[in-house]
Amino acid sequence: MHVRVKVTAGASREHVEEEDGVLSIFVKEPPQDNMANRRMMKIVAERFNASLSAVRIVAGHHARNKTLEVSGQ
Repeated sequence: MHVRVKVTAGASREHVEEEDGVLSIFVKEPPQDNMANRRMMKIVAERFNASLSAVRIVAGHHARNKTLEVSGQ
């Protein structure tokens, strides 16, 4: 399954919103050293009840807008 995500790094509080099939994920971690991406992937894995290894970034590694693939869903 493919999931479209918009990530906001360095947010004051962590939360998830969904609108028009796009998850907007706000994480406290900064965008340096892939920290925000790792936290975002953990949140997606928890949301879809999947393991972290089942989530991978397909497009947008260094962009705010990303496409993720969640295996086994």
